[in-house]
Amino acid sequence: MNSDHCNLASFVESGNGDLLAKAGPFSECIADARAKGYHTYRRVATEGMDHRVMILDPETGREREFIMLGSNNYLGLAMHPKLIEAAIEATRRFGTSMGGPPLLNGTTTLHRELEERLAAFKRCEDAIVFPTGYAANAGAISALVRKGDMVVADRLAHASIFDGCRLAGGTMYTFRHNSAEHLDLVLREKAAAAGGTLVAVEGVYSMDGDLPPLPEILDVAKRRGAVLLVDEAHATGVTGRTGRGTVEHYGLEGQVDLVMGTLSKALASLGGFICGRKDVVTYLRYYARSYFFSASPPPASMAAAIAALDLVDQEHWRIERLWENIAYLKEKLRDLGFDCLESRSAIIPIMIGDELTCRKFSRRLHELGIFANPVPYPAVPKNKTRLRLSVMATHTREDLDRANEALEIAGREQALL
Repeated sequence: MNSDHCNLASFVESGNGDLLAKAGPFSECIADARAKGYHTYRRVATEGMDHRVMILDPETGREREFIMLGSNNYLGLAMHPKLIEAAIEATRRFGTSMGGPPLLNGTTTLHRELEERLAAFKRCEDAIVFPTGYAANAGAISALVRKGDMVVADRLAHASIFDGCRLAGGTMYTFRHNSAEHLDLVLREKAAAAGGTLVAVEGVYSMDGDLPPLPEILDVAKRRGAVLLVDEAHATGVTGRTGRGTVEHYGLEGQVDLVMGTLSKALASLGGFICGRKDVVTYLRYYARSYFFSASPPPASMAAAIAALDLVDQEHWRIERLWENIAYLKEKLRDLGFDCLESRSAIIPIMIGDELTCRKFSRRLHELGIFANPVPYPAVPKNKTRLRLSVMATHTREDLDRANEALEIAGREQALL
């Protein structure tokens, strides 16, 4: 099995009626990619995720320091002493697990405090916390959308939005990326056949790093009588004057129906949430299957997220430093000639195109001590593979300069510059 000619889409169908048959060839492909040094996934860290991290190098079996440009720990809070102490204290008080779903026995004072804090942070009436961000989107959409209803999502929206649409009983359509005009056209053409309508976009698109034209999209949704959901997973703690997200960036707080976010990125914890009207949140508690059929997130995660929200307000320098680092690295990369699209966030893509070139590029960066994530098809369209860099507030100039040097070396070797 030559992994050079395969991708993840190659093993979706088994072709012979045996559901397990595709697993064997896929494992052979992974083994071949690993033998060639192209498999840079599931690298094992031996300590916490900070701007530098110790990784167990699979080729040598030894620990080695890497500059971390592949973590969504945007504000560098994952190793902050206040979050660690808050998690420890919560574990001492409440234990390691709730042993049940939030609707039954899985709600503590910490869970409710976090929901109240998130609602205030997002300038909404109430919030509901899910086990993950994926569960938040999938649960909320499938709870609200029923047979006869319609979901219209940006074509580049996160997989959890599309999976939520599939779980729902309604009809799903897409509109051209960031095109409010095409959204208006789709809503106008399809509205007659639909009951209620949900429009779903991201506050920061996770693969391109760009923002939506949210004022225009909100205007279209309002004129067409649609509910608007904005996925703020990569915007929370990063975008906006005080880190409250893209909705704050555009001055639209209180005007968006559903604001989704995660705790696992800038807030350095685990979980997802939906903010909105109090009656809507109450409805979701009883109808979002990924909420009431899942175990409640552990108290340690809730306490860590509360501490993170405190620090977002108290240590605003983190947001300022993050944006200084973003601007610094982006300028360096563009000066070299890399195509970074129109990123306006902590996500900086480096467009590569060819999948094998992307694998070789990623391997070379690994050799040079830079941890960055290659993104192949089908996570992105064919011939649009890329390296996705994630910038942190705690990166030093030395980190970014070393990363830039390594990217230049790898880029020239692969004829990208």
